[in-house]
Amino acid sequence: MLKEFKEFAMKGNVIDMAVGIIIGGAFGSVVNTLVSQVMMPPLGALIGGIDFSNLYILLRDGAKTPGPYSSLADAHAAGAVTIGYGLFLNSLISFLIMAFAVFLLVKGINTLRREKPAPPPSPTTRECPYCFTSVPLKATRCPACTSEIRN
Repeated sequence: MLKEFKEFAMKGNVIDMAVGIIIGGAFGSVVNTLVSQVMMPPLGALIGGIDFSNLYILLRDGAKTPGPYSSLADAHAAGAVTIGYGLFLNSLISFLIMAFAVFLLVKGINTLRREKPAPPPSPTTRECPYCFTSVPLKATRCPACTSEIRN
């Protein structure tokens, strides 16, 4: 069983998958930081200083302190029941950016892998100018009409 596991773990596909998962996790962290720290603050400033991460709907006040709450974190600390749609918007934007980046990456790799089409094969025959029969390139006479063909 140990031998089978070693063979499985050392297959190229398993190692490639592990590398992909590790790099994907790091890439996800970079994209999340890009969205939350670079893109969302200017977008929030454009629409009136709204911080998307603090957008929420209060369903029920907290048992510790009644609302209103200044942030989603304060509402959670008070034990309030909320729907944090701002965090969902952040996650959605992050997902769209990550999906677009992966699309561009795969498209680039496919462009590099794509083989150029082979040139068309050079012709091996030509047409007799008198009877329009197909004649080998090296022929000096047409086999159909016996006309002399010039090269």
